[in-house]
Amino acid sequence: MLWVKAFHIVFVASWFAGLFYLPRIFVNLAMVPASSTAERERLLLMARKLLRFTTLLSIPAVALGLWLWLGWGIGQGAGWMHAKLAVVLLVGAYHYACAVLLRRLAAGADQHGHVWFRWFNEAPVLMLVAAVVLVVVKPF
Repeated sequence: MLWVKAFHIVFVASWFAGLFYLPRIFVNLAMVPASSTAERERLLLMARKLLRFTTLLSIPAVALGLWLWLGWGIGQGAGWMHAKLAVVLLVGAYHYACAVLLRRLAAGADQHGHVWFRWFNEAPVLMLVAAVVLVVVKPF
């Protein structure tokens, strides 16, 4: 079980690393001058590759978490686990929102400015703090 926990933590940390950096690329995309097509295309390429990689990292993170929960019974019936599962759903929704935003940015259809993306970039930090506090402190 400790191996499963260890790899779950590694994949969750890696998934969040991608979710921390992807919106930062969006900030940069929002600041690119309209005349700089090469810079825009380079940032879009980076964002697409990072989204793909981050998506691949999310799969073992979720699978190992489910294994710990369902296979080993960690957190079964506990209030903190229900709250953590809600946070995981929020992280998944945020990940999906990043994919939607990237498609809109690539199509030139997104109208958000760099300040909006800076605030959007703070959400995964809050979700990570919530998940860690729920797992470590188990407040309920």
